[in-house]
Amino acid sequence: MNETGRPQDFPLSNPRADRVRDVAKLAGRPARLRRRQFLAEGPQAVREALTLHRKRMDAGEPGVVREVFASEACLDRYPEFEELAAGASARLATEEVLAAMADTVTPQGIIAVCDFVDVGLGDVLDAGPKLIAVLCQVRDPGNAGTVLRAADAAGADAVVLTGSSVDIYNPKAVRSTAGSLFHLPVVLGADVEELVAQCRARGIGVLAADGYGKLNLDRLQDESAARRLGASTAGSDYPLEKPTAWLFGNEAQGLSENELALADHRVAVPVYGAAESLNLGTAATVCLYASARSQQPA
Repeated sequence: MNETGRPQDFPLSNPRADRVRDVAKLAGRPARLRRRQFLAEGPQAVREALTLHRKRMDAGEPGVVREVFASEACLDRYPEFEELAAGASARLATEEVLAAMADTVTPQGIIAVCDFVDVGLGDVLDAGPKLIAVLCQVRDPGNAGTVLRAADAAGADAVVLTGSSVDIYNPKAVRSTAGSLFHLPVVLGADVEELVAQCRARGIGVLAADGYGKLNLDRLQDESAARRLGASTAGSDYPLEKPTAWLFGNEAQGLSENELALADHRVAVPVYGAAESLNLGTAATVCLYASARSQQPA
């Protein structure tokens, strides 16, 4: 930072510089895994990364942001970044340099190099979660990011990705989370059988989102609403207000037979129109909000 509070006066201007190439390598999975670092691109993602960084630093914990590269134009438009990046390694960069670093064709003027933020499954379960989204063999980075963002919006306690799911640190996945990656715990590489066993040991129910499920999500919500009003719902299929882990499957094949068999129940989101089905992001959003609403205090 210079005396004005802005990063160094002389911006990084050579798009072929070694440092630029070094940052650009994080768009690839091998470099990410080797260095346990990834890229956050654009004002929204970098803002949330820096906010988490400051929060952890204030708590005496290791931060998450290693470096920030920003253009003059971006800092003029978002002056709050100068304060947010205080204490972090920050440097001005030309638009050409940012384009060379970024995964996107048209970068938004700011990039942060961040440390991995995922946590262990035990850390999540030991915290007493009420709502968990589990992505089983979800391969599309955009879909994974969208579900993570929906889980964040619904107030879920964590998102878990199985070992065969997409790398959540893929630049497209990070962009799709719109900053939510820095808001709630994320577990990577989980074994779904171990997850289910540990959930059951802690009294956490397991529901599978399945278009052919025998249980109807609307009926479960109606029963939950009735209980909130003090009505008796004897014989209810599943109390949505119970701590729950939702299993969401692959975009094309859905959940496997083995994954479906692990769940306590298979739950279908009713389709009232002519559409054959809902896409993964929409179905996950509906299911997570149904649980979140039922879990709110009466």
